[in-house]
Amino acid sequence: MEIATDVWVGALIRRAQLGGAFATVVRKGDARAGAVLVKLFNPRTRQAALFASAWQGEGERVWMQPVASEAEADLDDYVERTRRYDPDLWVVEIEDGEGRHFLTEPVEPR
Repeated sequence: MEIATDVWVGALIRRAQLGGAFATVVRKGDARAGAVLVKLFNPRTRQAALFASAWQGEGERVWMQPVASEAEADLDDYVERTRRYDPDLWVVEIEDGEGRHFLTEPVEPR
């Protein structure tokens, strides 16, 4: 059984906060099964990254980067397009000076 999205998001935010980063939910989706986008911003380098949850094989969660750009505006455009067709979407933003995303599941290379 998969953990509810709201619980998973809460754990991600807590990991980020414990690591000294700022993390917040900017959009709440379906509490039980909403898809999640995680936007990372590094204020030192001014680079951004976006991670989208996906399911692989036997129900294992993995993360992919759906946008190759590191420009925050490009990532925001993708989030807005996705939000329009997915009302259950969660969006979490993490700001970390070391560029850490705090995801514990596998992250697919770009």
